[in-house]
Amino acid sequence: MTDTWYEVVEAGTSLTQSDLIFACPVLAWESGTLELEGRRETEVLRGATIATASDVVVMTQACDLEHKNVENVILCPHVSLAEHYTNWKENMEGSSQNPTKKAWGAHCEEICKGFMWNVMMLNHGQIDGYNLDIRIVYFDEVFTVPISFLESLVEKRAISRFRLLPPYREDLSQAFARFFMRVGLPVPI
Repeated sequence: MTDTWYEVVEAGTSLTQSDLIFACPVLAWESGTLELEGRRETEVLRGATIATASDVVVMTQACDLEHKNVENVILCPHVSLAEHYTNWKENMEGSSQNPTKKAWGAHCEEICKGFMWNVMMLNHGQIDGYNLDIRIVYFDEVFTVPISFLESLVEKRAISRFRLLPPYREDLSQAFARFFMRVGLPVPI
């Protein structure tokens, strides 16, 4: 049994579910309210997109990628634990709560135990001189990019990348599924 969550794959290796890609160009939405104000709907949406770069993990099923069953790849953003801490602290202070070490520890414990449905923690990794710090994957923001674009990007960059190994890959997929399959009943028992 291996004690690592990852393998490092060469740049020429085909994309698959759980590949971590850093600074991936994606389209996101400008924050704020979008009002039509007599404009065409497509114009409003086109004007609200911004191109940005995000660290992402491939969420599309491996079989769909391998058999070319999809034209677009689903990606979720991930950040370092340090960046997540900064976001968490700002949110705590913004809601007039005290971001103590104890509260941070409890927050991280809830993520590790799977009690926080919108995020997942990925372990650190160190393989043959490649280092990866602990990452937090956010499921409540999803990007898509054409598979041809993503394949071209990793080929052009010609750098190795981290890939989750089984069963961690499947655990990530299951956590993503739990995020979408939640059911809020209007009237409890």
